[in-house]
Amino acid sequence: MGGFFGAISKRDVTLDIFFGVDYHSHLGTRRGGMIIYDEHDGFQRQIHSIENTPFRTKFEKDLAGFHGCSGIGCISDTDPQPLLVRSHLGLYAISTVGIINNAEELVEDYFNGHARQFMAMSSGKVNDCELTAALINQKDSLVEGIRYAQQVIDGSSTILILTPDGIVAARDKLGRLPVLIGQNSEGCCVSFESFACTKIGYDNAYELGPGEIVRVTADGWETLAPAGDKMRICAFLWTYYGYPNSNYEGQNVEVMRCRNGEIMARSEKAAGGPPDVDWVAGVPDSGVPHAIGYANASGKPFARPFVKYTPTWPRSFMPASQAVRNQVAKMKQIPVPELIQGKKLLFVDDSIVRGTQLRGTVDFLYGAGAKEVHMRSACPPIMYGCKFLNFSRSNSSMELLARKVVQELEGDEGQKHLEEYADANTQRGQCLLQSICEKLGFDSLGYQSLDGLLEAIGIDRDKVCTYCWTGKE
Repeated sequence: MGGFFGAISKRDVTLDIFFGVDYHSHLGTRRGGMIIYDEHDGFQRQIHSIENTPFRTKFEKDLAGFHGCSGIGCISDTDPQPLLVRSHLGLYAISTVGIINNAEELVEDYFNGHARQFMAMSSGKVNDCELTAALINQKDSLVEGIRYAQQVIDGSSTILILTPDGIVAARDKLGRLPVLIGQNSEGCCVSFESFACTKIGYDNAYELGPGEIVRVTADGWETLAPAGDKMRICAFLWTYYGYPNSNYEGQNVEVMRCRNGEIMARSEKAAGGPPDVDWVAGVPDSGVPHAIGYANASGKPFARPFVKYTPTWPRSFMPASQAVRNQVAKMKQIPVPELIQGKKLLFVDDSIVRGTQLRGTVDFLYGAGAKEVHMRSACPPIMYGCKFLNFSRSNSSMELLARKVVQELEGDEGQKHLEEYADANTQRGQCLLQSICEKLGFDSLGYQSLDGLLEAIGIDRDKVCTYCWTGKE
């Protein structure tokens, strides 16, 4: 995934950029970058690896060298950025969030147009941010170039550009990710997460529409290209990777998660459940508010039978190796024996993707003395790997737990009936639930329905991307 923050003001914005980018650290684990512009000294830039050290720690020592009234920064889970680009459109800095599935094809097309080279990374891969800039530079203006880049990219691309004259922000053509503008008496900021604006002292002022391009200055903003009519914002913003304090399309993340849990419990009660348990709990961290909603609506008490030790490992997916991530996840789980031994527990997780860490969690709970472990997923079975945003490490849809189990049950024939398998009211859906329970050691398993999830999000369902569950764009 990744996140970004930019600011332009009548005063120095170095600390705004520093803290604004740091507030996006939950969105990426590989690279962090800052670039500040001063009208006398030009652009100043730093990029650091944040794989083993947080953004704040890596960039603290650079602050003394930064100065200027405008700047952008990013957290990236992929390539080093922001990049500084010199072209016929002028000198500018660029940062992007998204994924380019047809990168190799675009590179070859670029070479066929008589271009000679790209700066390759150690893997030989071209930096997606550099490729986006190259596409933009094929046109006669930044706006034309951004439109062209977003048109030819298979995937998505949200773009932030810093020029000597201001910041140009472009939301992806289908609005899969948010872009928000904050404003105070001295200037404006641009952010992925809304809470980053307000915490630093800006009021939330404007949310870009899908495909909209704006120029932001210290005095305000103007639309350079209008928003489109079609939106497909990612549902996982609310269920998983969005920060609890943020709002997207007017819907708060924490409120949605609690409402989602309530809807799950309501549906289960209507079907004769939930099971008789001692505690309802959330798989930390993003599963917790879903579980609070579930507990409130079910009448079962909420508790925290285990907590995560996070001072040294904020997120278990930080290491590149799956084996190391699994071990880190195990080491982080600290039990509260008094809430586990001899108890029947129902856990709510934000999602079940590959299931590798969840199996370890169940073993850990039984090892700590749990009598029963029931699991609920706050979203439907994930059947398709995301091809629009770079937030999943799955290389193939067949790595997903639900797809893998379908293959084990029926082979290739089962892949023709994924919609049935995703519906717990069908025979195939019940078979999927039973098989996953046996595989991961649950006493029972339930998934939120797609209708329930969309009800919890609370915006027009046609504006929400549900590809990972339905395979429909």
